[in-house]
Amino acid sequence: MAYQFDFLPVLQNGDLLLRGALFTLELTAIGTLFGVSLGIIGAVVRAWNIRPFAALFGLYVELIRNTPFLVQLFFIFFGLPGLGLHISEWQASVLAMVINLGAYSTEIIRAGIQAIPKGQLEAASALAMSRFEAFRHVVLQPALAKVWPALSSQIIIVMLGSAVCSQIATEELSFFANFIQSRNFRAFETYALTTLIYLCMALLIRQLLNWVGRRYLTRSR
Repeated sequence: MAYQFDFLPVLQNGDLLLRGALFTLELTAIGTLFGVSLGIIGAVVRAWNIRPFAALFGLYVELIRNTPFLVQLFFIFFGLPGLGLHISEWQASVLAMVINLGAYSTEIIRAGIQAIPKGQLEAASALAMSRFEAFRHVVLQPALAKVWPALSSQIIIVMLGSAVCSQIATEELSFFANFIQSRNFRAFETYALTTLIYLCMALLIRQLLNWVGRRYLTRSR
């Protein structure tokens, strides 16, 4: 018997999918803000070998880049309560995304910083620029411009990886997709539509990040 496609039961729960998508975007926005900020700090520390923090950031990067995101999430949500630190599903998801993106962005941004010629810093000093001005305009901005495509791709990867946060009952998109499928048993239709939503979110975020790069990094150089 041929399979009869029926998207109506899924579309009837479109409000739940929209709620999950918006929550996923919220997680991504917060994770990106703090994750990239952590990455900038780690990149500067590692690129300029600021001791003893360079070694600590190096250990942190290797630990996160060589362990699964799901294990990191479980450690935060299930492991930390063993130490007396109880956090909600939302807090655990955000913390896991920040820590994960922070490690990867540390290495991405570090590559950009190390590509900046040291002579540019000497030129900035000759122009009587303050250390903060030199760091912002001569080091950080050009470095981010160089690695922005790679950093944008990593942000999207983290957004897509947030789907595993449903494993701790975080109410993001995949959580509601699983919930809907368990009620209507239309697995193909449910996950086909969910896949399309993830694709649209990834394309939307990429376009937004491309605009940010052109507006604040490349064009102002």
